[in-house]
Amino acid sequence: MCILFVYVDDGSVPGRYRLVLASNRDEFYARPAKSAAPWEENARVIGGRDMEPGREGGTWLAIGNHPEGRIKLGALLNVTGESKANVSNGRGPIVANFLTGELTGRAYSEQLLAEDNFGAFNFVSIELVANGEREQSQTTKGGTILHTSNAPHSIDACKTGQALGFRTLDKPLQKVCRGREQFAEIVARRNVPFADREAFVDELMGLLKNDVRHFPDAELTRRAGQHAEFLSSVNVRMPGGSYGSRTRTVILIDQSNHMEFIEETLIGTDPETGQWERTRIEREFS
Repeated sequence: MCILFVYVDDGSVPGRYRLVLASNRDEFYARPAKSAAPWEENARVIGGRDMEPGREGGTWLAIGNHPEGRIKLGALLNVTGESKANVSNGRGPIVANFLTGELTGRAYSEQLLAEDNFGAFNFVSIELVANGEREQSQTTKGGTILHTSNAPHSIDACKTGQALGFRTLDKPLQKVCRGREQFAEIVARRNVPFADREAFVDELMGLLKNDVRHFPDAELTRRAGQHAEFLSSVNVRMPGGSYGSRTRTVILIDQSNHMEFIEETLIGTDPETGQWERTRIEREFS
């Protein structure tokens, strides 16, 4: 049960970050994965990789500038409590194929739903124009955010210039609503010219580490049953220590298209005693 918070600037005030992202990946601690890095088969793409046998190479979150001139980001969230018939493909390639392909977010989402044979998913795609062409219009200057789901089929455009939180759009969970409020407050205070960048990152990471349970939550209980309370915090820790939030990611892109990708990943299977490894990748998108 991953969680994602996103802000894409609308371009109305100079000097603000174009993109601010904070995300937790919730997964079994023992599931093998690679930390964020440029991909061997396409160095334009940066992200972690699933290494579960039979599912190698999939990803839950990645960003890149393929093709050149466009910045694309994809994030995958499963849909807790939803089952689908005729599932023949894993969801891991959804983000990878978007990042390495040529299609726009909308064309790709339409293709996904037309050929749907996946388990239930929410897919968030973000596109920014990377080169000087973004000055041509207010629309391209901001960017495009789409939320695509196959449970049920839908493609929704999301507004730029405001804080967004993702699990489901129609019935958001309490932890998403409360987390989005905190994210919005951090962005409003920190996403200003000449702000302290490290303090910005630290506050976003603090949000992702928040253990406060937002419970009761009728929608989460409907979806997760007896496990609902343990899934009701932004930072998930299930009893027994086998599943929870194991990767924290913050991504910033400034007005010059300088990107910082900061990831904290649990090494081992115990979030209390295990080591958290921090990866920081910087890139100039053009």
